[in-house]
Amino acid sequence: MKLFALNSSKTFGELVAKHLGLPLGKHEETEFEDGEHESRPLESVRNEDVYVIQSLYADKHLSINDKLCRLLFFIGALKDASARKVIAVVPYLCYARKDQKSEPGGPVTTRYVAALFETVGADQVLTIDIHNISAFQNAFRCATENLEAKKIFIDHLVPIIAGKDIVIMSPDVGGVKRAELFQKALNKRIQKEFSLVFKEKYRKAGVVTGETIVGDVKGKTVIIIDDMISTGTTIARSVTACKSAGAKGVIAVVTHGIFSGRAWEVLNEEGLDHIVITNTIPPLNLENRELMNKITVLDVTPLFSAAIERIQEGGSITALLND
Repeated sequence: MKLFALNSSKTFGELVAKHLGLPLGKHEETEFEDGEHESRPLESVRNEDVYVIQSLYADKHLSINDKLCRLLFFIGALKDASARKVIAVVPYLCYARKDQKSEPGGPVTTRYVAALFETVGADQVLTIDIHNISAFQNAFRCATENLEAKKIFIDHLVPIIAGKDIVIMSPDVGGVKRAELFQKALNKRIQKEFSLVFKEKYRKAGVVTGETIVGDVKGKTVIIIDDMISTGTTIARSVTACKSAGAKGVIAVVTHGIFSGRAWEVLNEEGLDHIVITNTIPPLNLENRELMNKITVLDVTPLFSAAIERIQEGGSITALLND
């Protein structure tokens, strides 16, 4: 097997390579004056199973579309170089939220992105805590694997929540299943039953409404579970609702910390005690030191390396997540 990481995900790739005990494959990314680019491997991949790491978030140098295009072109180059299989390792998969038509003539962008991966020859896509697992699995005709960070989060949270009265919360109805799975895993780990609540949330023409919390949070520490923080509005509204309902404290546990726009300002809520994210996306867009002090970034590269080993050896990802 061969392991590559495109330049913008090199730090993440180096960590995965270290866990696997493999060197990162050598490759070249060339920029042209007119804005075009090309990528190619600098070593043979003939008859190899090739894993390519690229997280698809925007940064100060490249847009989401730039990174997606570079990854697709590199996958195509690997297939043209006679790679046996190409597995795209995408810690954060862009456009995963647009998985259904929400208005007349609206796009289903998740399906279009899936078609692009398939067209260039990707044999499998590996990601973590996708926005909608059913939409993800149905959009791709090639093999897919979705990892879960809940065990990593629980390992971090257990000493923090010791002795506290805890309740698990989904910030909207759509995330209840994700929060329920986390609740069950935490119950099993601590051998204690934690209750589950959720907040109503309605979106119309870009305007979010809904303040009611279904369940009791009074006097309790609330752990909000979500797959991502983008503008921060959903988490901030949830924190406000929790404090208004008498919650003692609030911890946000979110896999992908996008922090777009002025999220650092929106999230600088007095009632938000702690934010736990992973390194699928570096916290690039935070400018407030006070908020940064509330954030803990957990490393998911050991989980990705273990998943790659399972895929390569024909092992079970489900068993890995259930261990």
